[in-house]
Amino acid sequence: MSEIGAMLDQLYDVIIERRDAPRDGSYTNYLLERGVDKICKKIGEESTEVVIAAKNDNRSELVYEIADLLYHLNVLMVNQGVTLDEVEKELRSRRK
Repeated sequence: MSEIGAMLDQLYDVIIERRDAPRDGSYTNYLLERGVDKICKKIGEESTEVVIAAKNDNRSELVYEIADLLYHLNVLMVNQGVTLDEVEKELRSRRK
């Protein structure tokens, strides 16, 4: 079984740590300081890069870009106060 859930939990926690105790030079802090518009712009860019990698049939690039997209989605979630538990609950509700 995949351990992606644990990894996403760790990522989410690191983003919260950066929000609560900013570090100089932190890209996460840069995004959080710029706010929802910047974060959403990055999500748009990363989504496009995922599509391009898939269309180019480049597996390693696709995996890399999916990881970037997941990171930026987590930054948005923290910024907007959305928890991983809420997303899990929504996904589970769709399995009915």
